[in-house]
Order: sequence, then C-alpha cells, then structure tokens
Amino acid sequence: MDKTITFGIPCYNSSAYMDHCIESILEGTEYAEDVEIIIVDDGSAKDDTPQKADDWARRHPSIIRAIHQENGGHGAAVMKAVSNARGVYFKNIDSDDWVDASAVMALLGQLRNFIRLGEHVDLVITNYVYEHVEDDTQNFVNYRRVLPVGKIFTWNDMGRFKPWQYLLMHALTYRVDVLREAGLKLPPHTFYVDNIYAYVPFPVCRSLYYLDVDVYRYFIGRDDQSVNDSVLTSRVDHYWRVARVMMHAYHVYRDVPSVKLRGYMMNYFTIIMAICSVFSKKSDRADASDELKALWDELKAYDRRMYRRARHGIIGMATNLPGTVGRALTLAGYRAAQKLVKFN
Repeated sequence: MDKTITFGIPCYNSSAYMDHCIESILEGTEYAEDVEIIIVDDGSAKDDTPQKADDWARRHPSIIRAIHQENGGHGAAVMKAVSNARGVYFKNIDSDDWVDASAVMALLGQLRNFIRLGEHVDLVITNYVYEHVEDDTQNFVNYRRVLPVGKIFTWNDMGRFKPWQYLLMHALTYRVDVLREAGLKLPPHTFYVDNIYAYVPFPVCRSLYYLDVDVYRYFIGRDDQSVNDSVLTSRVDHYWRVARVMMHAYHVYRDVPSVKLRGYMMNYFTIIMAICSVFSKKSDRADASDELKALWDELKAYDRRMYRRARHGIIGMATNLPGTVGRALTLAGYRAAQKLVKFN
C-alpha cells in the first residue's frame, strides 16, 4: 500500500470520453505521486480504448496502470481495479464521469491526514452532482443534514436519509482493506451492480467521515447509458439479479448490529425492490410479471420480516398496486419522482 488512493476507471469502448475522466483526476490531484489510477479495459473491441489506456500508462508510468481483461461487465472491471489497488483507499470513477479539481484535492488531503495520524477510517463520504447535459442543468446531492460534518463517526450517529439522498457509489471512498474484508463480489455481465457496491460492505465499515465537497460529477444524457429509462427497462432482468444478491447478503434484522444502519439498509433494499416492481411493469417482456412474483416469493421465503417491510410498507404498496389501474398509478408515480429528482 504505497499509494494514498487508487482511482479505478472501468472502460468499455470508452475512447470518446475516457480522456476527460483521466485528465480530471490527474489535474485535480496535481499529478501527485501518492495517487494511483488503474484503467481497466474491459474487453473493448469497437474503438481504440485499449491503445488509449496503454498510452496513458506510458505517459505517466508512476501514476497510471493499464489492465486489459476479457469482457466481464462493469462489476468485473471494478473488482479488477480493487484487487490490483496499491492505495490505502479506493474510489471508482466511471469513464464517462469526472471529478472536480478543488474537491478531489480536498479529499486527497483528508486521506493523507488519516494515514499520517494512523486513523483507520473505513469509509469517506463526499457529495456528487448529476450533470444533465441535455438541458445543461445540475442536481447537487449532499448529506449535510444527515451526517456529522468534518469528524469521524459511526453509523449510530447518522440521521434519516431522504429518498434522493442515498449513499450511491459516487459518494463512496472505501479503505481497500474493508472491501476485501467484506468479501465483495460483483456479478459479471450485470449492470446496476453499483447498488451492491454501496450496500454489502457497509456493516464492515466501523468508522466513517463525511467531507462536504462535491467530488464526483455524474454524467447523465447519453442515449445508451445504463440509467437511460428505455435502456433500464430493457435490462430489468439485471435489476432482478442485483436484488437477489442484495437480498441474500444479509438477514438485515439479524445480521446488522447497528439499528440505524439496519434501518438505512432496509430502506435502500426496499427502493431496489420498488425499482424491480416499476420496471417490471414498464417492461414488454412476456415473463416480467411472473419473474417479479418469483422475486417477491423468494424474498418471503428467505426472510419474512424483510419481505413485510419491503412489500407492505408505503413504497412497496405504492409500486405494486394491482390491476390495470394500479399499474397506471404506479407508473404515474414513477414519472413524477423522475421529474422531481432527475435521477436518469
């Protein structure tokens, strides 16, 4: 662990935008030698991503490494970077996103302080910004009213999260040893595994720190982007897969000691199940309804208390209204939330 932080950049046919991502990290951290960037070329074959990755590594050999692997999907690329990280801390930056210069420098400075003082902070949380390129607007997500600012704390010290405030991958900088201790595994060839990344390691995180800066700039607007509404609908089976991994990770009420973390995780899992319900209703797959029922039945068999909370709470009821009218009301509610929060 001879680096302060490793930034992992999963790349799959990312030639058109990966340079901006890499440059933002290099320039934001002022080409610091205690920073590592691992570019993971995930079997790109349609553009010059592999060549670009190698070119970046040749230009900055003490900072950047390029790793090439057969295509395994976003999760496999993230885990390849984690397994090869030489940094004490790890942050994933997707290749079409970027970081803010002053904010990432503030993050780097804070991590250096932790290492210098021997503080083993497991998770550092920062803000992120949705960058909506289609209408040139921004949506800032912060945690000022939820988390203690500028001090080390535990899960028991946090407040209540609003529905648009959850701790997504963009907000998280983990200590690498935590990711390894958690035994984090992200299924290959599966989209939306960032939800697993922002869920499974949490009970292993014993100390946290919230740095109130807007590090991550999250690009929204490409037609083929995984969070694009039509793309997500066509890949609803990926969300079913992710929900199952999260479901079986914990019996939340039994396995998570912190009451506040337990509540947070159960709320987040409920949101994931709601997404499965909404996009199953939006899907034109003939088996969507049956697959959704099988998913809920599996949860009921696995843990009845988790099932009752996810299915019969307000969100579960609202996203599983029966019949044609119920489907219409569920989708209308989704469209209203989409317009308000602008999450895709």
